[in-house]
Amino acid sequence: MERWYFVDSGHLTPALNMALDEALMNWHSEGKIPPVLRFYGWQPAGLSVGYFQKVKGKIDLEAVNHYGYQLVRRQTGGRAVLHDDELTYSVIISESHPDMPPSVKEAYLVLSKGLLEGFKELKIPADFAIPEEKLGTSGSAVCFEEPSWYELIVDGKKAAGSAQTRKKGVILQHGSIPINVDEDKLFDMFIYKNEKIKQRAREAFGDKAVSINHILDTPVSFNDTKAAFKKGFEKGLDLELEPFQLTEEQWSKVEDLAKNKYATDEWNLSR
Repeated sequence: MERWYFVDSGHLTPALNMALDEALMNWHSEGKIPPVLRFYGWQPAGLSVGYFQKVKGKIDLEAVNHYGYQLVRRQTGGRAVLHDDELTYSVIISESHPDMPPSVKEAYLVLSKGLLEGFKELKIPADFAIPEEKLGTSGSAVCFEEPSWYELIVDGKKAAGSAQTRKKGVILQHGSIPINVDEDKLFDMFIYKNEKIKQRAREAFGDKAVSINHILDTPVSFNDTKAAFKKGFEKGLDLELEPFQLTEEQWSKVEDLAKNKYATDEWNLSR
């Protein structure tokens, strides 16, 4: 059984959340920390866009501000995700780790075993998505409208979305596990040609994605979800998780990175 660090960072701003993921990647690359599993929430709620995703003409920035949300650009690819009532996870691990396959798709399969076991802890019968057709054909900016390889689905509906990047020999995979979803607010974040198309997309969304409390008869809290997925990752990846607290100096570096990168228009609106 391998020992990883476990970082329970609570609810942070969108900029701090992305900065902490990057800092953990850097420290792991430098050999200062072992692999890491991190759980977190968002305060205020955030709309994260993929590294290559366009904002202009796709994201309604006025709506983001209207709801008091904050936009942030991820290091990882993929499409936009509204992070509100959810558990977010990140895994930081070396590409050279003996359990990590060289391909992104197969690495997804290994790491997503923790998610699968987490859903099992909640008595939710989830499965891995194995798409039959080419992904990304819808043209939508919304992440949860279609699953990627080995993301988690329940009754054919996407229940968790993940994204991955590799830098300096380190894999970062992070993802969203929605507990509740406000579909009206979600679709207000995106620009559509007209209100009719927007309404049609909103109505179709219920057949494509699902949240934990939409599945369960008895609703669960953020802490309930966190406890279930902690057990899930321990079981799915055969881990012993050691709690890790950042030092004041480490937090200072994270805060600087958040302020000078992830909170700036230069980074967030670059595309």
